[in-house]
Amino acid sequence: MVNSILKNLESNIQGQIFCEKEFRKFYSVDASSYQIIPKIVIIPKNEKDIINTIKIAKKFRTSVTVRGAGTGLVGSALNDGIILDLKKFDSIRFGKKHVTVGAGVLKGRLDKELEKTDKFFPPNPSIGNFCSIGGMLGNNSSGSRSLKYGSMIDNVSEITLIDGNGDKIVLPKNEEQGKIIHKIIKIDEKKIPKTTKNSSGYRIDKIKSSKDAHKILIGSEGTLGIIISAKLKIKENPRKRTLFIIEYESIINAAKNSIQINKTAPSAIEFVDENTLKQIKFKFIKKTKCLLYVEYDEKIKENEKALKSMVSGKITQKLDKKSDMSKWWRHRDSALHYSLRLIPKKKRIPHVIEDASVSLENLPKLFSILSKIEKKYKIKSIMYGHMGNGNIHVRLISDRKNIKFIKNIATQYFEEIIKMEGTISAEHGDGLARSEFVKKQYGVANYQTFKRIKKCMDPNGILNPGKIITRKSTIVKNLENF
Repeated sequence: MVNSILKNLESNIQGQIFCEKEFRKFYSVDASSYQIIPKIVIIPKNEKDIINTIKIAKKFRTSVTVRGAGTGLVGSALNDGIILDLKKFDSIRFGKKHVTVGAGVLKGRLDKELEKTDKFFPPNPSIGNFCSIGGMLGNNSSGSRSLKYGSMIDNVSEITLIDGNGDKIVLPKNEEQGKIIHKIIKIDEKKIPKTTKNSSGYRIDKIKSSKDAHKILIGSEGTLGIIISAKLKIKENPRKRTLFIIEYESIINAAKNSIQINKTAPSAIEFVDENTLKQIKFKFIKKTKCLLYVEYDEKIKENEKALKSMVSGKITQKLDKKSDMSKWWRHRDSALHYSLRLIPKKKRIPHVIEDASVSLENLPKLFSILSKIEKKYKIKSIMYGHMGNGNIHVRLISDRKNIKFIKNIATQYFEEIIKMEGTISAEHGDGLARSEFVKKQYGVANYQTFKRIKKCMDPNGILNPGKIITRKSTIVKNLENF
Protein backbone atom coordinates (compact mmCIF):
# COMPACT_ATOMS: atom_id res chain seq x y z
CA MET A 1 0.00 0.00 0.00
CA VAL A 2 2.90 2.37 0.76
CA ASN A 3 4.00 2.20 -2.88
CA SER A 4 0.51 3.17 -4.05
CA ILE A 5 0.37 6.09 -1.61
CA LEU A 6 3.82 7.23 -2.73
CA LYS A 7 2.83 7.07 -6.38
CA ASN A 8 -0.21 9.27 -5.74
CA LEU A 9 1.76 11.70 -3.60
CA GLU A 10 4.57 12.07 -6.13
CA SER A 11 2.02 13.01 -8.79
CA ASN A 12 0.33 15.65 -6.62
CA ILE A 13 2.92 17.11 -4.21
CA GLN A 14 5.34 19.92 -5.09
CA GLY A 15 7.19 19.70 -1.79
CA GLN A 16 9.63 17.06 -0.57
CA ILE A 17 8.60 13.44 0.05
CA PHE A 18 10.80 11.05 2.02
CA CYS A 19 10.44 7.35 2.72
CA GLU A 20 14.10 6.48 3.32
CA LYS A 21 14.83 4.74 6.62
CA GLU A 22 17.04 7.52 8.03
CA PHE A 23 14.37 10.19 7.46
CA ARG A 24 11.61 8.06 8.94
CA LYS A 25 13.77 7.30 11.97
CA PHE A 26 14.56 10.99 12.49
CA TYR A 27 10.83 11.81 12.53
CA SER A 28 10.01 8.83 14.76
CA VAL A 29 11.04 10.71 17.92
CA ASP A 30 10.58 14.10 19.55
CA ALA A 31 11.55 15.47 22.97
CA SER A 32 9.45 12.77 24.67
CA SER A 33 10.52 9.22 25.53
CA TYR A 34 8.37 7.68 22.79
CA GLN A 35 9.20 6.38 19.33
CA ILE A 36 6.87 5.54 16.42
CA ILE A 37 8.32 5.13 12.95
CA PRO A 38 6.16 6.74 10.23
CA LYS A 39 5.72 5.35 6.71
CA ILE A 40 6.22 8.64 4.87
CA VAL A 41 7.50 12.14 5.70
CA ILE A 42 6.37 15.18 3.69
CA ILE A 43 7.69 18.73 3.83
CA PRO A 44 4.89 20.56 1.95
CA LYS A 45 5.71 23.58 -0.19
CA ASN A 46 2.26 25.19 -0.09
CA GLU A 47 -1.36 24.83 1.03
CA LYS A 48 -2.25 22.72 -2.02
CA ASP A 49 0.31 20.12 -0.92
CA ILE A 50 -1.45 19.78 2.44
CA ILE A 51 -4.88 19.55 0.81
CA ASN A 52 -3.71 16.87 -1.62
CA THR A 53 -1.95 14.94 1.15
CA ILE A 54 -5.15 14.80 3.20
CA LYS A 55 -7.25 13.72 0.22
CA ILE A 56 -4.79 10.96 -0.68
CA ALA A 57 -4.56 9.84 2.97
CA LYS A 58 -8.36 9.73 3.14
CA LYS A 59 -8.44 7.58 -0.02
CA PHE A 60 -5.94 5.08 1.39
CA ARG A 61 -7.16 5.33 5.00
CA THR A 62 -3.79 6.29 6.45
CA SER A 63 -3.06 8.84 9.16
CA VAL A 64 -1.72 12.37 8.74
CA THR A 65 0.11 13.89 11.71
CA VAL A 66 1.39 17.46 11.66
CA ARG A 67 4.72 18.22 13.30
CA GLY A 68 6.35 21.43 14.46
CA ALA A 69 9.86 21.64 15.85
CA GLY A 70 9.73 18.33 17.72
CA THR A 71 9.98 19.86 21.20
CA GLY A 72 6.83 18.16 22.54
CA LEU A 73 7.22 16.13 25.74
CA VAL A 74 4.39 13.59 25.40
CA GLY A 75 4.63 12.24 21.83
CA SER A 76 1.81 14.37 20.43
CA ALA A 77 3.44 14.60 16.95
CA LEU A 78 4.30 10.90 16.56
CA ASN A 79 2.31 8.43 14.45
CA ASP A 80 2.77 5.57 11.99
CA GLY A 81 1.27 7.07 8.81
CA ILE A 82 2.25 10.31 7.10
CA ILE A 83 4.13 13.03 8.99
CA LEU A 84 3.74 16.63 7.76
CA ASP A 85 6.60 18.97 8.68
CA LEU A 86 5.43 22.58 8.16
CA LYS A 87 8.80 24.28 8.55
CA LYS A 88 8.42 26.01 5.17
CA PHE A 89 5.29 27.81 6.38
CA ASP A 90 7.43 30.52 7.94
CA SER A 91 5.88 33.86 6.93
CA ILE A 92 5.48 36.78 9.37
CA ARG A 93 3.16 39.71 8.53
CA PHE A 94 2.68 42.60 10.96
CA GLY A 95 -0.48 44.57 11.68
CA LYS A 96 -1.03 47.32 14.29
CA LYS A 97 -2.07 45.10 17.18
CA HIS A 98 -1.51 41.68 15.68
CA VAL A 99 0.92 39.58 13.68
CA THR A 100 -0.07 36.83 11.25
CA VAL A 101 2.38 33.98 11.52
CA GLY A 102 2.92 30.73 9.62
CA ALA A 103 2.78 27.51 11.63
CA GLY A 104 6.45 26.80 11.00
CA VAL A 105 7.78 30.06 12.47
CA LEU A 106 9.98 29.52 15.51
CA LYS A 107 9.01 31.50 18.61
CA GLY A 108 12.61 32.72 18.99
CA ARG A 109 12.52 34.27 15.52
CA LEU A 110 9.15 35.90 16.18
CA ASP A 111 10.46 37.39 19.44
CA LYS A 112 13.43 38.96 17.62
CA GLU A 113 11.14 40.51 15.02
CA LEU A 114 8.83 41.85 17.73
CA GLU A 115 11.76 43.39 19.65
CA LYS A 116 12.32 45.73 16.71
CA THR A 117 8.81 47.14 17.21
CA ASP A 118 8.99 47.26 21.06
CA LYS A 119 6.17 44.70 21.26
CA PHE A 120 5.88 41.16 22.55
CA PHE A 121 3.74 38.04 22.20
CA PRO A 122 2.85 36.96 25.77
CA PRO A 123 3.06 33.11 25.78
CA ASN A 124 6.71 32.33 26.56
CA PRO A 125 7.56 28.63 27.02
CA SER A 126 10.99 28.04 28.56
CA ILE A 127 12.04 26.35 25.30
CA GLY A 128 10.66 29.30 23.34
CA ASN A 129 13.69 29.84 21.12
CA PHE A 130 13.23 26.41 19.60
CA CYS A 131 9.49 25.64 19.50
CA SER A 132 7.24 26.49 16.54
CA ILE A 133 4.08 28.57 16.62
CA GLY A 134 2.14 25.62 15.16
CA GLY A 135 3.31 23.40 18.00
CA MET A 136 2.44 26.08 20.56
CA LEU A 137 -1.07 26.27 19.11
CA GLY A 138 -1.40 22.49 19.09
CA ASN A 139 -0.46 22.27 22.78
CA ASN A 140 -2.00 25.54 24.00
CA SER A 141 1.40 26.57 25.32
CA SER A 142 1.79 29.10 28.12
CA GLY A 143 4.93 29.98 30.02
CA SER A 144 5.99 32.03 33.02
CA ARG A 145 3.78 35.10 32.39
CA SER A 146 0.53 33.24 31.70
CA LEU A 147 -0.56 34.24 35.20
CA LYS A 148 -1.26 37.73 33.86
CA TYR A 149 -1.41 37.32 30.09
CA GLY A 150 -2.96 33.88 29.63
CA SER A 151 -2.10 30.95 27.37
CA MET A 152 -2.12 30.68 23.56
CA ILE A 153 -5.90 30.30 23.60
CA ASP A 154 -6.21 33.79 25.12
CA ASN A 155 -3.88 35.44 22.60
CA VAL A 156 -5.09 34.26 19.18
CA SER A 157 -7.84 35.94 17.16
CA GLU A 158 -7.92 33.88 13.95
CA ILE A 159 -6.73 30.50 12.62
CA THR A 160 -6.40 29.23 9.06
CA LEU A 161 -6.50 25.45 8.76
CA ILE A 162 -7.07 22.50 6.47
CA ASP A 163 -9.66 20.11 7.97
CA GLY A 164 -9.94 16.33 7.64
CA ASN A 165 -11.85 16.65 4.38
CA GLY A 166 -9.07 18.68 2.79
CA ASP A 167 -11.06 21.93 2.94
CA LYS A 168 -9.41 25.24 3.79
CA ILE A 169 -11.23 27.05 6.62
CA VAL A 170 -10.59 30.38 8.34
CA LEU A 171 -12.08 30.59 11.84
CA PRO A 172 -13.95 32.48 13.14
CA LYS A 173 -14.26 34.29 9.77
CA ASN A 174 -16.14 31.31 8.32
CA GLU A 175 -19.34 32.00 10.26
CA GLU A 176 -21.23 28.97 8.98
CA GLN A 177 -18.56 26.55 10.19
CA GLY A 178 -18.31 28.49 13.46
CA LYS A 179 -22.04 28.12 14.06
CA ILE A 180 -21.86 24.37 13.37
CA ILE A 181 -19.08 23.95 15.92
CA HIS A 182 -20.85 26.07 18.52
CA LYS A 183 -24.14 24.24 18.02
CA ILE A 184 -22.76 20.75 18.68
CA ILE A 185 -21.07 21.74 21.94
CA LYS A 186 -22.88 20.55 25.05
CA ILE A 187 -21.00 21.02 28.32
CA ASP A 188 -21.14 19.33 31.71
CA GLU A 189 -19.69 22.25 33.67
CA LYS A 190 -19.10 20.13 36.78
CA LYS A 191 -16.43 18.12 34.96
CA ILE A 192 -14.55 21.09 33.51
CA PRO A 193 -11.22 21.61 35.38
CA LYS A 194 -11.26 24.58 37.75
CA THR A 195 -7.81 25.85 36.81
CA THR A 196 -6.34 28.96 35.19
CA LYS A 197 -4.50 26.83 32.59
CA ASN A 198 -5.59 23.70 30.76
CA SER A 199 -4.21 21.82 27.75
CA SER A 200 -6.12 18.57 28.14
CA GLY A 201 -8.98 17.55 25.85
CA TYR A 202 -10.75 20.09 23.62
CA ARG A 203 -11.36 23.51 25.18
CA ILE A 204 -15.13 23.47 24.77
CA ASP A 205 -15.44 25.75 27.82
CA LYS A 206 -13.87 28.57 25.79
CA ILE A 207 -16.46 28.44 22.97
CA LYS A 208 -19.06 30.94 24.19
CA SER A 209 -20.30 31.77 20.66
CA SER A 210 -19.42 31.11 17.00
CA LYS A 211 -16.91 33.97 17.27
CA ASP A 212 -14.80 31.71 19.51
CA ALA A 213 -14.82 28.78 17.07
CA HIS A 214 -11.09 29.09 16.30
CA LYS A 215 -10.29 28.26 19.93
CA ILE A 216 -11.37 24.64 19.46
CA LEU A 217 -8.19 24.14 17.41
CA ILE A 218 -5.91 25.43 20.18
CA GLY A 219 -4.73 22.49 22.25
CA SER A 220 -6.22 19.98 19.78
CA GLU A 221 -2.81 18.47 18.90
CA GLY A 222 -3.50 18.34 15.17
CA THR A 223 -6.51 16.04 15.59
CA LEU A 224 -9.09 18.48 14.18
CA GLY A 225 -7.16 20.24 11.43
CA ILE A 226 -3.75 21.16 10.09
CA ILE A 227 -3.13 24.74 11.26
CA ILE A 228 -1.21 26.62 8.57
CA SER A 229 -1.27 30.15 10.06
CA ALA A 230 -2.70 32.21 12.90
CA LYS A 231 -3.34 35.85 13.73
CA LEU A 232 -1.73 36.51 17.11
CA LYS A 233 -2.45 39.36 19.50
CA ILE A 234 0.63 41.39 20.39
CA LYS A 235 1.20 43.89 23.19
CA GLU A 236 3.41 46.89 23.97
CA ASN A 237 6.41 46.03 26.11
CA PRO A 238 5.94 47.14 29.74
CA ARG A 239 7.90 50.28 30.61
CA LYS A 240 9.45 48.53 33.56
CA ARG A 241 9.68 45.12 35.16
CA THR A 242 10.91 44.17 38.63
CA LEU A 243 11.77 40.64 39.71
CA PHE A 244 11.97 39.40 43.32
CA ILE A 245 13.76 36.16 44.24
CA ILE A 246 12.41 34.70 47.49
CA GLU A 247 13.92 31.83 49.50
CA TYR A 248 11.81 29.32 51.44
CA GLU A 249 12.76 26.56 53.85
CA SER A 250 9.61 24.61 52.95
CA ILE A 251 7.89 23.98 49.61
CA ILE A 252 4.52 23.76 51.39
CA ASN A 253 5.10 27.20 52.93
CA ALA A 254 6.00 28.61 49.53
CA ALA A 255 2.78 27.17 48.09
CA LYS A 256 0.68 28.63 50.90
CA ASN A 257 2.40 32.01 50.59
CA SER A 258 1.71 32.05 46.84
CA ILE A 259 -2.01 32.30 47.58
CA GLN A 260 -1.44 35.66 49.29
CA ILE A 261 1.18 36.86 46.80
CA ASN A 262 -1.18 36.21 43.91
CA LYS A 263 -3.54 38.84 45.34
CA THR A 264 -0.94 41.52 44.51
CA ALA A 265 -1.46 40.94 40.74
CA PRO A 266 2.05 39.82 39.73
CA SER A 267 2.85 38.99 36.10
CA ALA A 268 4.57 35.80 37.27
CA ILE A 269 4.99 33.52 40.29
CA GLU A 270 7.47 30.82 39.34
CA PHE A 271 8.97 28.02 41.42
CA VAL A 272 12.14 25.91 41.43
CA ASP A 273 13.21 23.35 44.03
CA GLU A 274 16.64 22.90 45.59
CA ASN A 275 17.91 20.86 42.63
CA THR A 276 17.78 23.96 40.45
CA LEU A 277 19.03 26.44 43.04
CA LYS A 278 22.13 24.24 43.49
CA GLN A 279 22.98 25.10 39.87
CA ILE A 280 22.87 28.85 40.58
CA LYS A 281 26.12 30.54 41.62
CA PHE A 282 24.70 32.43 44.59
CA LYS A 283 25.06 32.04 48.35
CA PHE A 284 21.63 30.92 49.56
CA ILE A 285 20.66 30.13 53.15
CA LYS A 286 21.67 26.52 53.91
CA LYS A 287 18.13 25.48 54.83
CA THR A 288 16.58 26.86 51.61
CA LYS A 289 14.47 24.21 49.87
CA CYS A 290 13.01 26.26 47.02
CA LEU A 291 12.77 29.69 45.38
CA LEU A 292 9.87 31.77 44.16
CA TYR A 293 10.33 34.19 41.28
CA VAL A 294 7.78 37.00 41.66
CA GLU A 295 7.63 39.57 38.86
CA TYR A 296 5.62 42.78 38.45
CA ASP A 297 5.29 44.95 35.35
CA GLU A 298 2.89 47.63 36.63
CA LYS A 299 2.19 49.50 39.90
CA ILE A 300 5.59 48.25 41.04
CA LYS A 301 6.12 50.40 44.16
CA GLU A 302 2.62 49.72 45.41
CA ASN A 303 2.95 45.97 44.76
CA GLU A 304 6.41 45.79 46.31
CA LYS A 305 5.04 47.25 49.53
CA ALA A 306 2.19 44.73 49.54
CA LEU A 307 4.57 41.86 48.78
CA LYS A 308 6.92 42.73 51.66
CA SER A 309 3.99 42.86 54.07
CA MET A 310 2.88 39.31 53.34
CA VAL A 311 5.93 37.32 52.26
CA SER A 312 6.88 34.50 54.64
CA GLY A 313 10.19 33.68 52.95
CA LYS A 314 13.31 35.79 52.59
CA ILE A 315 13.53 38.25 49.69
CA THR A 316 17.10 37.63 48.63
CA GLN A 317 17.14 39.62 45.39
CA LYS A 318 15.31 42.62 43.95
CA LEU A 319 16.18 43.03 40.28
CA ASP A 320 15.12 45.76 37.88
CA LYS A 321 17.96 45.82 35.36
CA LYS A 322 17.13 43.88 32.20
CA SER A 323 20.49 42.08 32.15
CA ASP A 324 20.19 40.97 35.79
CA MET A 325 16.63 39.76 35.36
CA SER A 326 17.54 37.87 32.18
CA LYS A 327 20.35 36.10 34.03
CA TRP A 328 18.00 34.85 36.77
CA TRP A 329 15.22 34.00 34.32
CA ARG A 330 17.70 31.84 32.39
CA HIS A 331 18.13 29.72 35.53
CA ARG A 332 14.36 29.25 35.78
CA ASP A 333 14.04 28.49 32.08
CA SER A 334 16.89 25.98 32.36
CA ALA A 335 15.13 23.93 35.06
CA LEU A 336 14.32 21.12 32.60
CA HIS A 337 17.92 21.13 31.34
CA TYR A 338 19.26 21.08 34.90
CA SER A 339 16.99 18.15 35.78
CA LEU A 340 18.25 16.16 32.79
CA ARG A 341 21.84 16.97 33.75
CA LEU A 342 21.27 15.87 37.33
CA ILE A 343 19.48 12.60 36.53
CA PRO A 344 21.53 9.75 35.01
CA LYS A 345 19.87 8.52 31.81
CA LYS A 346 19.23 5.07 33.27
CA LYS A 347 17.23 6.69 36.10
CA ARG A 348 15.08 9.05 33.98
CA ILE A 349 11.40 8.18 34.05
CA PRO A 350 9.42 9.25 30.94
CA HIS A 351 7.39 12.48 31.00
CA VAL A 352 3.99 11.37 32.27
CA ILE A 353 2.86 13.28 35.38
CA GLU A 354 4.99 16.35 34.59
CA ASP A 355 2.26 18.85 33.78
CA ALA A 356 -0.72 18.69 36.14
CA SER A 357 -2.35 21.82 37.54
CA VAL A 358 -4.74 22.56 40.40
CA SER A 359 -6.17 25.69 41.95
CA LEU A 360 -3.77 27.68 44.14
CA GLU A 361 -5.74 26.66 47.22
CA ASN A 362 -5.05 23.00 46.47
CA LEU A 363 -1.31 23.39 45.81
CA PRO A 364 -0.19 22.38 49.33
CA LYS A 365 -2.27 19.21 48.97
CA LEU A 366 -0.68 18.48 45.57
CA PHE A 367 2.81 18.57 47.11
CA SER A 368 1.65 16.29 49.92
CA ILE A 369 0.31 13.79 47.38
CA LEU A 370 3.64 13.82 45.52
CA SER A 371 5.45 13.17 48.80
CA LYS A 372 3.25 10.11 49.48
CA ILE A 373 3.85 8.79 45.95
CA GLU A 374 7.62 9.15 46.43
CA LYS A 375 7.46 7.08 49.63
CA LYS A 376 5.10 4.45 48.21
CA TYR A 377 7.11 3.79 45.05
CA LYS A 378 10.54 4.56 46.56
CA ILE A 379 11.33 7.23 44.00
CA LYS A 380 12.64 10.78 44.04
CA SER A 381 11.53 13.81 42.07
CA ILE A 382 12.69 17.17 40.78
CA MET A 383 10.03 19.89 40.71
CA TYR A 384 9.68 23.32 39.15
CA GLY A 385 6.98 25.25 37.36
CA HIS A 386 4.32 27.92 37.37
CA MET A 387 3.33 28.20 41.02
CA GLY A 388 0.94 31.09 40.36
CA ASN A 389 -1.12 28.85 38.05
CA GLY A 390 -0.86 25.79 40.31
CA ASN A 391 1.06 24.11 37.46
CA ILE A 392 3.95 22.00 38.76
CA HIS A 393 6.32 20.10 36.49
CA VAL A 394 7.57 16.85 38.06
CA ARG A 395 10.56 14.79 36.87
CA LEU A 396 10.70 11.33 38.45
CA ILE A 397 13.94 9.56 39.34
CA SER A 398 14.05 5.79 39.76
CA ASP A 399 15.79 2.63 38.63
CA ARG A 400 14.15 1.37 35.45
CA LYS A 401 12.70 -1.90 36.65
CA ASN A 402 9.14 -2.68 35.60
CA ILE A 403 7.48 -0.15 33.28
CA LYS A 404 4.04 -1.02 34.73
CA PHE A 405 4.79 1.10 37.78
CA ILE A 406 4.82 4.20 35.54
CA LYS A 407 1.15 3.68 34.73
CA ASN A 408 0.38 2.91 38.38
CA ILE A 409 1.96 6.20 39.48
CA ALA A 410 0.12 8.15 36.78
CA THR A 411 -3.23 6.53 37.59
CA GLN A 412 -2.90 7.31 41.30
CA TYR A 413 -1.68 10.87 40.71
CA PHE A 414 -4.30 11.74 38.08
CA GLU A 415 -7.12 10.36 40.24
CA GLU A 416 -6.08 12.79 42.99
CA ILE A 417 -5.73 15.68 40.52
CA ILE A 418 -9.22 15.01 39.14
CA LYS A 419 -10.66 14.86 42.68
CA MET A 420 -9.27 18.36 43.23
CA GLU A 421 -10.97 19.55 39.99
CA GLY A 422 -7.54 20.03 38.44
CA THR A 423 -6.23 19.12 35.01
CA ILE A 424 -3.84 16.32 34.05
CA SER A 425 -2.14 18.67 31.59
CA ALA A 426 -1.83 22.45 31.85
CA GLU A 427 0.38 23.27 28.86
CA HIS A 428 2.06 20.19 27.32
CA GLY A 429 -1.00 18.34 25.99
CA ASP A 430 -2.25 14.74 26.27
CA GLY A 431 -0.31 12.95 23.52
CA LEU A 432 0.63 9.31 24.03
CA ALA A 433 1.20 9.85 27.75
CA ARG A 434 -2.23 11.04 28.92
CA SER A 435 -4.93 10.64 26.27
CA GLU A 436 -6.28 7.48 27.92
CA PHE A 437 -7.11 9.54 31.03
CA VAL A 438 -9.05 12.31 29.22
CA LYS A 439 -12.45 10.60 29.46
CA LYS A 440 -12.06 10.12 33.22
CA GLN A 441 -11.18 13.78 33.67
CA TYR A 442 -14.01 15.20 31.58
CA GLY A 443 -16.77 12.65 32.13
CA VAL A 444 -19.03 10.92 29.62
CA ALA A 445 -21.06 13.96 28.50
CA ASN A 446 -18.05 16.15 27.68
CA TYR A 447 -16.25 13.22 26.06
CA GLN A 448 -19.24 12.67 23.77
CA THR A 449 -18.99 16.35 22.81
CA PHE A 450 -15.32 15.78 22.00
CA LYS A 451 -16.32 12.91 19.70
CA ARG A 452 -18.92 15.06 17.90
CA ILE A 453 -16.34 17.79 17.31
CA LYS A 454 -13.85 15.23 15.97
CA LYS A 455 -16.50 13.77 13.64
CA CYS A 456 -17.38 17.24 12.39
CA MET A 457 -13.81 18.35 11.68
CA ASP A 458 -12.25 15.01 10.76
CA PRO A 459 -15.06 12.59 9.72
CA ASN A 460 -12.68 9.87 8.55
CA GLY A 461 -10.49 9.99 11.66
CA ILE A 462 -7.22 10.39 9.75
CA LEU A 463 -5.79 13.40 11.63
CA ASN A 464 -3.37 12.27 14.35
CA PRO A 465 -5.53 9.34 15.55
CA GLY A 466 -5.03 8.03 19.07
CA LYS A 467 -4.56 11.45 20.66
CA ILE A 468 -7.15 13.01 23.04
CA ILE A 469 -9.84 10.52 21.91
CA THR A 470 -8.68 6.92 22.20
CA ARG A 471 -9.70 3.46 23.36
CA LYS A 472 -6.11 2.30 23.70
CA SER A 473 -3.62 2.60 26.54
CA THR A 474 -0.47 4.20 25.15
CA ILE A 475 1.19 5.48 28.31
CA VAL A 476 3.92 2.80 28.33
CA LYS A 477 3.60 1.59 24.76
CA ASN A 478 6.24 2.74 22.24
CA LEU A 479 8.66 3.92 24.91
CA GLU A 480 12.02 4.34 23.22
CA ASN A 481 14.81 2.13 24.60
CA PHE A 482 13.13 1.72 27.97
